[in-house]
Amino acid sequence: MNKPTFVISCPIDTYSGYGARSRDVAKAVIELDKYEVKIIPQRWGDTPWDFIKTNKEWKFLEKYVFTPDPTIKYPQPDIWMQITIPNEFQKVGKFSIGVTAGIETTIAPADWVEGCNRMDLILGSSNHSINVLKHSTYTKNDPNTNQPAGSLALTKDIEVLFEGVNTEIYKPTKSTLDLSGVKSQFAFLFVGHWLQGDLGHDRKNVGLLIKLFCETFANKPTQPSLILKISQGGTSYMDRDAILKKIQHVKSIVKGKLPKIYLLHGEFTDEEMNELYNHPKVKAMVSLTKGEGFGRPLLEFTQTKKPILTTNFSGHIDFLKSNMSSLVSGTLGNVHPSAANNWTIKESQWFDANQEEVSKYLKIMFKKPNLFKEGARKQAYFCKTNYSFEMMKEKLGIILEEKAKASPQQMSLNLPKLKKVNNNTSQPQPLKLPKLKKIGETNTPPKIKLPKLKKVEA
Repeated sequence: MNKPTFVISCPIDTYSGYGARSRDVAKAVIELDKYEVKIIPQRWGDTPWDFIKTNKEWKFLEKYVFTPDPTIKYPQPDIWMQITIPNEFQKVGKFSIGVTAGIETTIAPADWVEGCNRMDLILGSSNHSINVLKHSTYTKNDPNTNQPAGSLALTKDIEVLFEGVNTEIYKPTKSTLDLSGVKSQFAFLFVGHWLQGDLGHDRKNVGLLIKLFCETFANKPTQPSLILKISQGGTSYMDRDAILKKIQHVKSIVKGKLPKIYLLHGEFTDEEMNELYNHPKVKAMVSLTKGEGFGRPLLEFTQTKKPILTTNFSGHIDFLKSNMSSLVSGTLGNVHPSAANNWTIKESQWFDANQEEVSKYLKIMFKKPNLFKEGARKQAYFCKTNYSFEMMKEKLGIILEEKAKASPQQMSLNLPKLKKVNNNTSQPQPLKLPKLKKIGETNTPPKIKLPKLKKVEA
């Protein structure tokens, strides 16, 4: 029996969070072995391309990559999946699924809600992301009268499909990564993009992290260092130089002898990222993020059994627990105009971390790291057993069975019961045919009696 066709449109070959999510979902669908899978690669902003070529463990995906010919009309796929932001969702398949990390703030824009409603099913990365989509409602206005003419709200089914960590790659290991340039034996690590926004207002809050780190350890006799594995979305020298200038600008605000800050810039493989996480100089991960749809680097880092310091808001609190990791308090504040864009709308809110609490945790983690070891060990085990790739694949399989109903179904034929025949003989049983009436034994066709015709005058 033919398998249902399953076409996935996604940024599968990019160095991005959505690229990592795409590869995991595609791999899971392939390994379920119930579908004929084709993958249509898409770009993701300005993020670099060719991830699959560089990471040999993902080379198997190449045989599933499909580039449609615009001159050919293809049959409608049984299942269509798009992994992207919701305003780009299009219903293409007989059953269409939108996969998104959702939104990091408290309100999703109207065109995201409209995009979700075009699909049959939405899969969000976290409880935060699906709850925001569920509760983002708008009033529609008549384009002619500009008067209220109904409401806009999510009407389609939505489920959480978390991003599972690959525990075959992300695990404790001996790091061979060369960090000899980092002189301190104790370094905090941050991983992520430095996005748009004034100081204290970019979504990942990199600027404020640098400022608070410098203020906390300025003029101290012993100082930790801060390693930033960041970019602005690219890997060019221009991108690197722009980040170095931004770091220097933040440092110029703080006076005194400042702790060292190191920049790691460029493309890393999954194995190299795991070695960075496990390097003996990296003692903890820190992030003052204002909001996450999920927070993938935080999940990956849990497997090192090292402590994490981050904010108590949005997607990552699904898997980071307050009794295992250090989650700082704070308040919700409006998105600053400098950080607003088409989807991070200024009417929404996200998290402002308590800065005094951040400084307190940084000091304690540096001075008394042993206080956090047991919690980090428990956090690693919790994530390994509840947020692994295998657990994600299992949940995806259940969702597809229950929601998409795309698995081939065996048809039951209602056949009549047959009478039992005598099996003691090998001779075929005679067929009892109905008797036919006897007809004439001559081969001459019967005469046809025609009516007499009247004579007419010529």
